[in-house]
Amino acid sequence: MSSVPLTGSAYSWRMISIYGGGLAALVILFFVSLCYGEAAISLHTVIEALTGRQDTLEHNMIWDLRMPRTMIGILAGGALAIAGALLQTITRNPLAASDTLGINAGAYFVVVLGTVMFPGLLGNSPFLFAVLGGLIAAAAAYLMAGGRKSSPVRLALSGMIISMVLGSFTSALHIFFALETQGLFLWGSGTLVQNDWSGVHYAWPWVVFITIGALLLSRQWDVLDLDESTASSLGQKVGIARTGGLLIAVLLAAIIVSVVGPIGFVGLVAPHLVRLSGIRSHRWLLPGVFIWGAALLIGADVLAKMVHNSSMELPTGAVMALIGAPWLIWLVLVKMKAANGIGGATSMSTGTSAQRWPFGRLAVIFTLLAVVLIVGSTMFGGLRIPLGDLLPSLFSSEGLYSALLQFRIPRTLVAAGAGAALAISGVLIQMSVRNPLADASIVGVSSGAGLAAMMVMILWPALPAYFVPVAAIVGAGAAAAFIFFLSWNKGLNPSAVVLLGIAISAIAGAGIQILIVQGKLWGGSSYIWLTGSTYARTWDQVTVMAIFLVLLVPVAWWMARRFELLVFDDQSAAGLGLSVRRTRLLAMATGVLLAAGAVACVGTVGFIGLIAPHMVRLLTGHHMRRSLLLSALTGAVMLVLADTIGRTVIAPTEIPSGLLIALIGAPYFLYLMYRSNWHRPTK
Repeated sequence: MSSVPLTGSAYSWRMISIYGGGLAALVILFFVSLCYGEAAISLHTVIEALTGRQDTLEHNMIWDLRMPRTMIGILAGGALAIAGALLQTITRNPLAASDTLGINAGAYFVVVLGTVMFPGLLGNSPFLFAVLGGLIAAAAAYLMAGGRKSSPVRLALSGMIISMVLGSFTSALHIFFALETQGLFLWGSGTLVQNDWSGVHYAWPWVVFITIGALLLSRQWDVLDLDESTASSLGQKVGIARTGGLLIAVLLAAIIVSVVGPIGFVGLVAPHLVRLSGIRSHRWLLPGVFIWGAALLIGADVLAKMVHNSSMELPTGAVMALIGAPWLIWLVLVKMKAANGIGGATSMSTGTSAQRWPFGRLAVIFTLLAVVLIVGSTMFGGLRIPLGDLLPSLFSSEGLYSALLQFRIPRTLVAAGAGAALAISGVLIQMSVRNPLADASIVGVSSGAGLAAMMVMILWPALPAYFVPVAAIVGAGAAAAFIFFLSWNKGLNPSAVVLLGIAISAIAGAGIQILIVQGKLWGGSSYIWLTGSTYARTWDQVTVMAIFLVLLVPVAWWMARRFELLVFDDQSAAGLGLSVRRTRLLAMATGVLLAAGAVACVGTVGFIGLIAPHMVRLLTGHHMRRSLLLSALTGAVMLVLADTIGRTVIAPTEIPSGLLIALIGAPYFLYLMYRSNWHRPTK
């Protein structure tokens, strides 16, 4: 978190460039924002309106619509930037921000929940709902990452997983309460659109006074830049200071989320931009961060207004992600110097079971469970098939329910195959990057597949249906290829791969948000596909899934001995004769292709690639081939079970399988992370 200290004229010029350049950019963007919109207004008219308002259409548009939007952008950008700077200081983590810690996602979820469950109470105090959600999310991400012992990579992954969990819960609310939450989707993507001054009047007192409070505590933040023992020796109460900093950051982020929705990357980009000048004192850092955060967000909003159709502009939050994600890529590629870079060491440990089970017994139990569940799953749905009629209908075309089973059998087999593929993919990717928090969703593959598939469904709806899975495979491959290309010069360093994957996920996620908002698809079939669905799957998808499994699983099995060596650091693995970069590339490529095949057939199902390998490792340890087999069976059981429950509990309405996986599996996964960090066995 430190910068090279500067003295004399060099420091003065850097200060002038940061403050002068930032203010100049903000002033220019301020006027551009007022001039540009659905109807262009000249700069001369804008100046006239600012100096002497008259009762004309253009002056009223400037003062009642564009000025509130611009002012809330300044407040939001500045507040999010200060929140990011404080979070980076108190966690001593250059990747900390309100979005990477899950604060934005937590605030958004609780506000949506309040809209559905407590609309009256939410209308009176949306800020309190946002603060509650932000605090819970930040605490969960911080604790899951290991608290003060967390590395930048682990904290970023923990925050992303918390965001995924809360995002799944939010998606459930959008799907089941589509009418109540329809107006929240654009806001949930982050938008500065204001119809009057109420949002500004609500936000500015909080932002101004909390920012002043943060400035008054600048000395405390400066001391936190020192190591903990030094700070304590100087009389600093480190725990209280950290708690205070976290509270200030959450309050700033929550007030902004309650007005404009969750907007990411401002709190990541602006502090780094200012710190590049060598400014270390928070007395000067925080004002500079506020200025540049405001300029960044106003700039993103101007771009959002430039690229729009006649009915709806792009979400400002999505445009900001398109600006901020390349910054994260630059940060990884340029600032990541050491072998493990800013990521530090990684570990595959998630705690251990008190007793290891014999592999043979586990294999038999898991296989029987999978077979029984797959067969039994065909009994359930809108119409239940009695057990006595099941077998005759399965093995005879003359059975009473044979026609119905022709619809249920393929979707069950697709669910089993996709679950197995996602689980094996998780094993391979986690082994490759030596991080138990990684899977296809984390490293950008699922988002890339989802973006490509959504482009086909929305931009070219007349194309045949088989183009959707083809596009998903191409999108997943393109995302993975881009990550491999960028990280190749770093030897496919695990930390670099993970962080670049997070950046690619952000870019693809922004594209998906834009497509959903532009296509007005919230609650529709395309939106449900994004959450992961096995609905109406046919034998064509069974064939596709079988091809991927038959071609790729033997590769993973054959290379398992070499893949196991990737759990060691690169030097140790190379000393054992392993071509580390080539082996890591092969493992990653195999995992990516398996995930691409699954996404092509069932959409973007998350968490199976995270949860199944963890469950198996608790029982068997790190034996690769055992993990592959048992994880595949576990993944198949999980997705088949989710499919069965989803089509049964509220039949004839179906719950998307991916949504059920997230709702059921995420709490268990969070427990595993808690166990990993706070209940490690003593040595």
